[in-house]
Amino acid sequence: MKQVMTWDEWATCDATALADLIKHGEVTAAEIAGQAKLATEKVNPSLNAVVELFEDAITAPFAEGTNAQGPFAGVPLLIKDLGPGVKGRLQEQGSKFFKGFRQTSDAFLTTKIRQSGLNIIGRSATPEFGVASSAENPEIYVVRNPWNTDYTSFGSSAGAVASVAAGVLPLAHATDGGGSIRIPAGAQGLVGLKSSRGVLSIAPALSDITGYVSTQGCVSRSVRDSALFIDSCRGGAPGEFMPYWKAERSYTELVKRDPPRLKIAVSHEWGNYHADPHFVTELERTVRLLEELGHYVEWQTPDIDFEAAFAAQTTCYISNFAQFIQRQLEKRGLTEPPEELVEPINRKIWLEGRDMSYSERWLMQDVFNSTSRQLGAFYEQWDMILTPSFSAPTPLTGDKRYLTLSDNPDVMDWFYSLWELFSYTPLASLTGTPGISVPLAWQTSGIPLGMHFQTRQANDGQLLQLAAQLERAAGGRFNGQRIPQVHVTV
Repeated sequence: MKQVMTWDEWATCDATALADLIKHGEVTAAEIAGQAKLATEKVNPSLNAVVELFEDAITAPFAEGTNAQGPFAGVPLLIKDLGPGVKGRLQEQGSKFFKGFRQTSDAFLTTKIRQSGLNIIGRSATPEFGVASSAENPEIYVVRNPWNTDYTSFGSSAGAVASVAAGVLPLAHATDGGGSIRIPAGAQGLVGLKSSRGVLSIAPALSDITGYVSTQGCVSRSVRDSALFIDSCRGGAPGEFMPYWKAERSYTELVKRDPPRLKIAVSHEWGNYHADPHFVTELERTVRLLEELGHYVEWQTPDIDFEAAFAAQTTCYISNFAQFIQRQLEKRGLTEPPEELVEPINRKIWLEGRDMSYSERWLMQDVFNSTSRQLGAFYEQWDMILTPSFSAPTPLTGDKRYLTLSDNPDVMDWFYSLWELFSYTPLASLTGTPGISVPLAWQTSGIPLGMHFQTRQANDGQLLQLAAQLERAAGGRFNGQRIPQVHVTV
């Protein structure tokens, strides 16, 4: 396997640029995949971000139906280890309980990814079932933040984000059920978009009411890559529960021009939760930047019953995860999750939610509905709302308070400790509205701090358009000249 680009050249190319090189015959898709393999070998021993590489996909990028004529032209992609199924490949979901499990068919989104020309070359690390705030189980792997390996990568798209931040490849698949794209992107200096409900398929799993909060997506270093991913991969499978809609114009074209003057609310007081004082300072700095770009910004918070919203979302997570575990137990003829194979908090989630009544679910759905209407009314007056991507400093690796390895005896208390840290992103998941983390700020630790913009349903294009304007204001590249401690160029 030979290196076809210098590491500096590799690190400055986004997926769109790599695709152009392939289309013009300057490199082949196999050569690019080979360099991604070399990049993995270079940084992964320090990060544990990549679980497995698919050697056959690296040497023969178009053998599994990847479209050589697609817009990505064979650019390599990592798939999150609990994302859409990839036929014949392991999908172990960060769990000993799923060790050795292989998917028997491609999910609908997998076919869309292949049609776009993305070559799935491996799988990225995730916490068990995607539940915890970081992918940290020493018996499986501990994913580390490439900016400073003493700090957590956050989760659940931990491996996807760490691999892109460290320069393994420019784009990776990710998922978001409460902030799992936006939060790790925020702590690692990447663009992380959670699309509106009804953009990217979640079939065949969760294609009904249980899929309210979960969305598919990607993390990237450039706004145009995220725009092209959405343009190329959007759309629902036949019979999928929710209505799938198409944007009026290509996001790839939309992001080339600035948005109109926007009316942007800004807040860090989210019900009972408030941001770290330094985060507020960084938020104020972002406000000044937005004003310099011509936008109107004012401190305002949506008139929402945040306490009810957090309670409903907690009910949703517990009932969804409990039923997921229960289905797996029934398939295996088991009566309870084995202690040696399932992490402690996930066992407690199963106990808490396995017998949840329809009445409890109905009350949850009622809050989902009322909260969505309240937020919708807010967006009649405001184009967007800005907060930090999370509310407190990124924890050190090994802080079990936020892990499913926690010994917290109260699963509800465990969830509410998460909300103290991840205060701002769950609202978009509950309401099905889009949110994006943009790398505009820094924590006192020296690792990145994302700024999080949310907007109304189906306004994803304007989020990307604003992010692209901010990217241009940053000189065309986020994070300036700073690079992580662990990076292909180091």
